[in-house]
Amino acid sequence: VQLQASGGGLVQAGGSLRLSCAVSGRPINNLNMGWFRQAPGKEREFVVAIRWSGSITAYTDSVKGRFTVSRENAKNTIYLQMNSLKPEDTAAYYCAADGRRSVAVYDTRSYDYWGQGTLVTVSS
Repeated sequence: VQLQASGGGLVQAGGSLRLSCAVSGRPINNLNMGWFRQAPGKEREFVVAIRWSGSITAYTDSVKGRFTVSRENAKNTIYLQMNSLKPEDTAAYYCAADGRRSVAVYDTRSYDYWGQGTLVTVSS
């Protein structure tokens, strides 16, 4: 399984970006998929996950109401729509995948496959 994340960039506060994570090697409806982010000097943190069944977990509190995860099975791709961006959203964003049906999708250790990360920078 290979993951290719894209869509990051520099945006002003209040702006929007849509991240994509294209998956090859396995259908995403057989995978639990997660979005994580890591700000400079901080640990990688969970943002949201979408399970193999299509169910979506709770979003981390700091992004609730602003970020939306989705998937497009035909393109084997998941997305993270990020609106009303804030400077504190600045981070490298990673998508991750795991093929086991029952895992703790909030935990980085649950994922066997990771994308390379895409950098999001939000200026004030």
